Amino acid sequence: MKRTVRWILFFFGLLLFGGVLLTAAMDAKPPANNRVVEGYQAWSQETLDLAESFPVQDGGRIKPLTTYAGFTMLRLHGARSLTVSATENGEPIRIQPLAWMLDIFFRPQLAMQEPTFRVDDSAVLTAIGVTPRDRRDHYSYQEIEPGRDRLFEMAQGYNNIPKKERTGLEQQVLDLAENYHSYEQLLGAFSMVRGGLRMMPVEGLPEAADDAPKVAGVAEVMATAPVIRQVLQESQAKGGKIPPHLSSLLQQLLDGANASNAGLFLFPPAGKDDEGWLSPGERVMNVMEMKTRDVEGSVKDIKAIETLSRSIFDSEEAFRTELAKLKADVVERAQERGEYEKIELEAEYYRKNWLLYALSFFLIATLLAMGMWMTAGRASQWLSWGVWGTTFVAWGMVIVPIVKRCLIMGRPPVGNLYDTIIFIAAAIVLFGSIAEAFMRRRLLLGAMPIACVLLILLARLFEVGDARDHMDPLVAVLRSNYWLTIHVITITLGYASGLVVAVIGIVYVLLRGLGLDGGDASMRRSLTRAAYGMVCVTLFLSLVGTVLGGIWANDSWGRFWGWDPKENGALMIVLANLAILHARLGGYIKEWGLHLSGIALSAVVTFSWWHVNMLDTGLHNYGFTKGASYIMLVYSVVGLLILFGLAMAWWDREKTAAARRGQQRETPELGGKRREA
Repeated sequence: MKRTVRWILFFFGLLLFGGVLLTAAMDAKPPANNRVVEGYQAWSQETLDLAESFPVQDGGRIKPLTTYAGFTMLRLHGARSLTVSATENGEPIRIQPLAWMLDIFFRPQLAMQEPTFRVDDSAVLTAIGVTPRDRRDHYSYQEIEPGRDRLFEMAQGYNNIPKKERTGLEQQVLDLAENYHSYEQLLGAFSMVRGGLRMMPVEGLPEAADDAPKVAGVAEVMATAPVIRQVLQESQAKGGKIPPHLSSLLQQLLDGANASNAGLFLFPPAGKDDEGWLSPGERVMNVMEMKTRDVEGSVKDIKAIETLSRSIFDSEEAFRTELAKLKADVVERAQERGEYEKIELEAEYYRKNWLLYALSFFLIATLLAMGMWMTAGRASQWLSWGVWGTTFVAWGMVIVPIVKRCLIMGRPPVGNLYDTIIFIAAAIVLFGSIAEAFMRRRLLLGAMPIACVLLILLARLFEVGDARDHMDPLVAVLRSNYWLTIHVITITLGYASGLVVAVIGIVYVLLRGLGLDGGDASMRRSLTRAAYGMVCVTLFLSLVGTVLGGIWANDSWGRFWGWDPKENGALMIVLANLAILHARLGGYIKEWGLHLSGIALSAVVTFSWWHVNMLDTGLHNYGFTKGASYIMLVYSVVGLLILFGLAMAWWDREKTAAARRGQQRETPELGGKRREA
């Protein structure tokens, strides 16, 4: 019976493992229904490599263009790639974020046909008068454009409704309107310099024989700003109207500057004390309104992007030459300001995708662990070494991005929810390895990679769902590397050790409940000792971290404790661990009770670590996030495990009691025979 159960679990584990691999493969595979973008040609790798580390300002910091493109695409498209075909039956072309953004900037006629916008409910499109395809699909800018005005009109009305009172449809309309507006800002970043400014004939002067309208470059008009201002002043002094040709020119300039005012902050400011980089639109208007002394530099910048935008019509090689010139100029100025030193490191960080490699090795370790549990003797020993090796390789591939993120951000490794996920994954391997070194039962050895697979998948889901750059500067209250180090890291390690307690409890419950422990009492005792020790570690870390958090709160907010949800969650972990330890020391819970309490502890940790960020209240408002359905799933699994454990504990107690009653019935009879003898 035990062998049968083990094989059933083995095949169930293989099925689960295959499901994870299939999910990862589906995520990496381009969608089957490619959209046709007539004449589309992929950017060359040389161009992408050149543009990758182009510095821009976004989110309060200077970052490479590839980072900006990646998170923008996540927010609008819901993934980091989309697929098109140049012809109806052509080969699929997978477009990554950087290539997608270059299309928007320099090939808008193609970009507007790409399926950029993710729509989860077709009712949104129906409401704005656009015919949908499936209930959930991706749509291009051109496909949504007929309902654009209706979309913004509805969004303006829904925006006045309090967030908690909005329906799902109303919120999705608002999200689509926001994404559509953001996309239009990107489209406008270079729109002003692509086509130039159309010149009207000057009144009183004979028109040229050629009827074709003349086009002036924006930089050319900027260079004549003093003359334009003089003409305007003379017109106002005479009480006359602005000449029509000048009025048309200025209106085009104003419209173009407004369109390119907020899509891309590309140019470092001339002043060393100025922090904000400038968009093309700001560069133009600062000259026309006499708000800058760097007129020559402004004209030079606009001339550079004019040449760059028009070079794409010649060839990609010509475009790459002009892009290299512009990048060299911007990089030199950024270096003089000390704002470029981490750009190459960040571009390499996203290019390597360390966590994807870590996930692969954790999956291999999981598969080896399943084989280790199914075999015995020398084969099991060899497989255990394989699990150790692949787990620590994967652990190293988690540590590397943590260190790189610290260098890029210039702060300790934990500052937001995304940071906590990968940090906890690394800490679980560390705590689990220490516990396994004392136990030497190969139980936690196999459980560690399984837990880390789930955490890295959670990190990926969170990054896609949140669609924000988690290396952007923290809110002001968190900008203290001292407190981030001693408080936040301590409390996060407490979360990790609490989850290790839960992992030990799950292993114990499954072994005892499914009868896979083979009656090995020493194995059960070793698991119980490990769980007890980790409860003590969790209590220490959580208590110290909570007290340190109170000291920080007193320093920042003027009070040690305010019953904030995050503070309450930390206190709940401390109280839960105290209750477990006192119940164990007082004899109220035995082995089963300790491990079931450890599983319940995971729900408390989940609430404090994650769920309080969804309550939309409290001073810890830097961590609010979505995903309540996933939290409910975690609580449901924890509840089912506890119910299963309680049932198995009752069954185990009944079997033990029945065995004792049988022994008591046999003992007098045997004693009587001895007396007769």
